[in-house]
Amino acid sequence: MTLIELLLFLVVALICGSIARSLGGGTRGGCLTSLAVGFIGALLGGKLAQLLDLPEPFVVEVGGRGMPVVWSIIGGALFVAVLRLLGGRRSK
Repeated sequence: MTLIELLLFLVVALICGSIARSLGGGTRGGCLTSLAVGFIGALLGGKLAQLLDLPEPFVVEVGGRGMPVVWSIIGGALFVAVLRLLGGRRSK
């Protein structure tokens, strides 16, 4: 994987993580948080789709590696929602 391919892969993960954070209700954090949510969402969503035998409707391939965009967003949103449920409310 070249440097350009790696950067494109990170941009896709960043976009997926940003969408997932907004859907899951997470507002704290910045670009690195969105990037982490994108990667964790890809792992969780991909595994969930595999366990339920669901198709991958939209996969972005960069450098011979694919990233399931739809399942990354769904997995990331579920991950953020669970973190918010476990974290509870913060008092000021």
